[in-house]
Amino acid sequence: NNMIATCICMGKPTADRLPCNTTSFQKKSRSKLVSIPGTRPSIQNGQLIVSTGVTSLDYVIGGGLAVGTLLLIEEDRYDSYSRMLLKYFLAEGVVCGHELYVASALDHPNDILQELPAPILDDIASPKTVEDQAKSCDPESQDAMKIAWRYQHLPKVQTALASSSRFGHYYDVSKTMDPEICQAARCHGFYLPEHSTAVTSPTATSPMPETYSSLLNNLQEVIHREGFDGSVPQTKSRNILRIGLHSLGSALWGDDLCCHENPSHGHALTTFLYGLRAMLRSSLSVAVVTVPSHLIQNRALMGNITRLCDTAIALESFRGSERETNPLYKDYHGLLDVRQLPYLNCLVCDLPDNKDLAFKLKRKQFTIERLHLPPDLSETVSRVSRGELTGTAMVGSSGCGSGSTGNRHLDF
Repeated sequence: NNMIATCICMGKPTADRLPCNTTSFQKKSRSKLVSIPGTRPSIQNGQLIVSTGVTSLDYVIGGGLAVGTLLLIEEDRYDSYSRMLLKYFLAEGVVCGHELYVASALDHPNDILQELPAPILDDIASPKTVEDQAKSCDPESQDAMKIAWRYQHLPKVQTALASSSRFGHYYDVSKTMDPEICQAARCHGFYLPEHSTAVTSPTATSPMPETYSSLLNNLQEVIHREGFDGSVPQTKSRNILRIGLHSLGSALWGDDLCCHENPSHGHALTTFLYGLRAMLRSSLSVAVVTVPSHLIQNRALMGNITRLCDTAIALESFRGSERETNPLYKDYHGLLDVRQLPYLNCLVCDLPDNKDLAFKLKRKQFTIERLHLPPDLSETVSRVSRGELTGTAMVGSSGCGSGSTGNRHLDF
């Protein structure tokens, strides 16, 4: 400031007297983030994230799936809800214009794509959901609802999970996606019977069976050929590769994790996941893997599989169990357990505020909510009347009512 004032007083322009850098304060330019449709930076760590297709699941895992990470879904007993989450993940990729990679040993990838839920592009699902919640909380709409006196003045429990900012789309599971939309999406498929001729045992050079090796090599070839690893100069705008791997670790993949407590291919799946996560870290891709954990007898191996993934959730369906007919769980179809959340550019992961989570499949929508059990509203509440108290006080025996007549209630 003194130098500028001196130059002004001397009547000379400041540009001739001042050096190029007169101050240490410089305008800091913002870092340029990769702008890809269907992505946004995370609020917690600035990582580029994508939606899973289920807005409530995005809220549970911290806003969405970070690009370059792996989500593990432990399948329910009949593989119905975990398969549905995989379809949501792929359907979100079709709507956002992402490329897909689908691998399966049971169903052909084209058959899976034909079962994707139909998107609701006009966003009519959100206000309907709010209206349904308002009607369910309205005491006038529930004629048979009876609330005990001690619960009347308690605040209502907000069971819905939603963030303040909208991310992702809504889907109608009662309808399938338009075939023209699916055909417009670019999809890479891996159907095991078409790529593997025989299942070979792991060798010293390759600890994985031929099935996992073929899948990993094919996936690496697609990532390199399409330029998701940055090896090929992009002539078009950048895109995201969504990878969906269905039911890894099952006997259909030539793995014996589900057959024996001490399987001979014990390190096959962990080796594959280690190589898969290394490819994800160096490419614009994100993967969802489903594993039939309820069939894996060795829990130590299942723990190693979970630790090799970034995010892990488990689905426990009520179908076929006692909870299916339990009136306490009549509003839900299963429980959801968050096994693991990723540590992305931070020392502590963002844990959910509520660990009691449940999921339910409505007529058109799959949602995850906080598990809220209703209070005990039974009308047969045992209360001691004044007459019973009087009869108890008149008991003449000094013992615990032995030899007394009338009521034998103990008055403490």
